[in-house]
Amino acid sequence: MIVDDQEATIAFLLDPAVYGETGPVETIETHISRIFLVGRRAYKIKRAVELPYVDFSTPALRLAACEKEVELNSKTAHGLYLGVRRITREAGGKLAFDGSGEVVDAAIEMVRFDQSKLLDRMAAGGELTPALMTAVARMIVRYHRGAPVIHNGSGSSNLAGVLDINEAGFATSHVFDKAEIKAFTGAFRTALARHSELLDRREAAGKIRRCHGDLHLRNICLFDGEPRLFDCIEFNDQIASIDVLYDLAFLLMDLWHRGFPELANLVMNRYLDEADDEDGFILLPLFMAVRAAVRAHVIATQIEEGSADSGGLTAEARSYFELTRTLLQARLPRLIAIGGLSGSGKTSVAEALAAHVGAPPGARIVESDRIRKAMHGVPAETRLPDRAYRPEVSDRVYGEMTWRAGLILSEGGSVVADAVFDRPADRNRIEKAASDRAVAFAGFWLEADPLVLWRRVSERSGGPSDATVDILSRQLQRNAAPSAWRKVDADRKLADIAAELADFSDAAASASAQGDPLKTAS
Repeated sequence: MIVDDQEATIAFLLDPAVYGETGPVETIETHISRIFLVGRRAYKIKRAVELPYVDFSTPALRLAACEKEVELNSKTAHGLYLGVRRITREAGGKLAFDGSGEVVDAAIEMVRFDQSKLLDRMAAGGELTPALMTAVARMIVRYHRGAPVIHNGSGSSNLAGVLDINEAGFATSHVFDKAEIKAFTGAFRTALARHSELLDRREAAGKIRRCHGDLHLRNICLFDGEPRLFDCIEFNDQIASIDVLYDLAFLLMDLWHRGFPELANLVMNRYLDEADDEDGFILLPLFMAVRAAVRAHVIATQIEEGSADSGGLTAEARSYFELTRTLLQARLPRLIAIGGLSGSGKTSVAEALAAHVGAPPGARIVESDRIRKAMHGVPAETRLPDRAYRPEVSDRVYGEMTWRAGLILSEGGSVVADAVFDRPADRNRIEKAASDRAVAFAGFWLEADPLVLWRRVSERSGGPSDATVDILSRQLQRNAAPSAWRKVDADRKLADIAAELADFSDAAASASAQGDPLKTAS
């Protein structure tokens, strides 16, 4: 609901002379803000609205919100936020920046950055890369580690509060009829009840923090060559005091909705690799569903306010509504193991496959190389000495892989396990993680000509693998291909290999669900 007249403020900010400029003033509008771009600066005001989740109905409330936004965002976007400018009414009724008259509004002054460096623009241009999104995931982990822990009620009541806000938002809209909203909210309440114990455990463990709250692609930019978070929620502490994985889920949902499932899966996996937060993995589909519902009702609110593009916005709101329904669908867990000698492409295949296994954002990848690096306390790209690959160390690595896979499977999630798996004991352990929990299992062994393997290993740079051609030679001498796992030609296009594995694992999961275990041998 719009509650007062900001026309004088808008006219003031549209005048380039106010800033000492002569060029045009460009504008960007969101459902609660307006941004004015001029010269090398950007000025952002809060729209005079009062909604179930935000109140900007008076100049004093808007000034306070601007001050808080600068305070919070300066921590994650150093150098981008310059301060708050008070807009005052001077003698004769003219408006001015920081005058002596009555405060009628406030604007945040920011450095104007290249809008093409917003990640939503980069997504539209096909410019998002795995390397960039890995950097984004790691940045978010660092931010969450430093965010203040909030203990203000249980984890389940925290999420219930978000559902309450969603329901209030849908109640103000006529885009969705009452019957489908009732079914929609009922599905959410059922999912909340199913996960309430885990949500409460996470709150007790300090997983609810004062987070960003609005962590989607449009609120991440490249600034000075690095990804930065900006435009966090400053106007409602309840909305921003949330489980850290619910904060992450907005970005995952945004990537998924825009058609980048592989990047959503990659961000999730890189975040969990760094954060060591496996127990919350099973909550991500629910968290993503809540985020999609938030987008649906926010867009519906824009329609109610008389947006000129009501037809396009209705279609967009509907698309988020349908995504929510998909995210709330139950999926049976499964375990897929991908083995093969160094250079066979295990990690590339795992990453191409995982987004299409289980509920969005896809399967958790349990990767031996990353676990080994984490056990030694070094980044995945750091090369380890030979002693880190002694048999007793590898036993610990495969034991950790099995434990992590079992934890996720027990909670109903799906796993793709990526390792050489050239020892029968290691294969038996990972298979047992599935059989002990009556979960469908599919094992694959990637094969390629030795010359192809040698070329790939010798040309490889970066990444978590430390394999050398000497290590590959020793692997070839052992000739350890398993007889019970399906052999796959790895000297093909990655998409073709991933498609074959997906089809076969789907068949194995279907047969398992019908009580007819499917042999995975070729």
